[in-house]
Amino acid sequence: MNKNQKRSALLLINLGTPDAPTITSVGRYLAEFLNDKYVINIPWLFRKLLVNLIIIPFRVKNSTRLYRQLWTPEGSPLSVYMERLKQKLQAKLEPKVTVFSAMRYRNPSIGSVLAQIKAQGFEQVIILPLYPQFADSTSTSTLEEVKRIVKRWNNAPDIQYIAQFHDHRGYIDTYAEKIQSYNPDRYDFILFSYHGLPNNHIDKGHAKANIETCDCKNGTPEHCQKCYLAACYNTTNLLADRLNLSTDRYTISFQSRLSKDWLEPFSDKTLIDLAKKGHKRVLVVAPAFVADCLETIIEIGIEYKKLFIANGGQELTLVESLNADDNWVSGIQEIIAPQLLTSNF
Repeated sequence: MNKNQKRSALLLINLGTPDAPTITSVGRYLAEFLNDKYVINIPWLFRKLLVNLIIIPFRVKNSTRLYRQLWTPEGSPLSVYMERLKQKLQAKLEPKVTVFSAMRYRNPSIGSVLAQIKAQGFEQVIILPLYPQFADSTSTSTLEEVKRIVKRWNNAPDIQYIAQFHDHRGYIDTYAEKIQSYNPDRYDFILFSYHGLPNNHIDKGHAKANIETCDCKNGTPEHCQKCYLAACYNTTNLLADRLNLSTDRYTISFQSRLSKDWLEPFSDKTLIDLAKKGHKRVLVVAPAFVADCLETIIEIGIEYKKLFIANGGQELTLVESLNADDNWVSGIQEIIAPQLLTSNF
């Protein structure tokens, strides 16, 4: 390594997964996740009562059943793909960059991995949460946890935060190539399904001065960089343009809702409507996820597929997430390149 190059670390962070598909492990995961003030943003006492006395006791058995259905001989798909991605990136980036990975909830924890980074004395650390579209419940929660830990360090390294990348060429081109590999022309319709959020999260995500200037549903978030809704529409517009899709061939929807007061239209109801309108073959893309998990494999790939067919559809195909594809490895290299440009590339 050139003496003028910084010793750099790249920390990939995803949301998390239970350590095992058991009631105990799933309960611990849900407790850590749902007690986060950025996930359920109500007063502390009400959140504790709601999560620990109502939500977890009523959800843990069903959630455990779903995780058992999701689990593979290698473990949770989210963890498996993260490890593969880390290894592939390390092979590409060494010796210039050392790649680490962590989960916001459960293991490996952000704190434990940052301790490893600190012990190795890196001069530069790039934090890349693997959430393409910015949201408080994912991006802010993750970045604030990193900052909480790092502020205790003496002689902290140069830390670069990448808050989102929904419009970055490395992400858009990679996802477009993945969609194209499914031959979208053979489908009647394409559904871009994003993880939903409570409507009050969207309202809170707008700076007061930008509520009127953020053209959310036209996907123009340049006046409000923290608008999740605008980022989702912008992602869809960029992918549709890249794939040359006419506007009558696709739409956007939101999945994984916990109540009616969440972003609409809902993905399950949209699929029922598409089936009843005579669309027999639908391709579903989930661009909010860069690694397959419960929400893609089980919710879309199994539950939504059954729902679509039960209402008259014939074929519902889920586009696999980017996972640890070689193209995605190259895409991440492009995303982090500006942070490393002056010292390593």
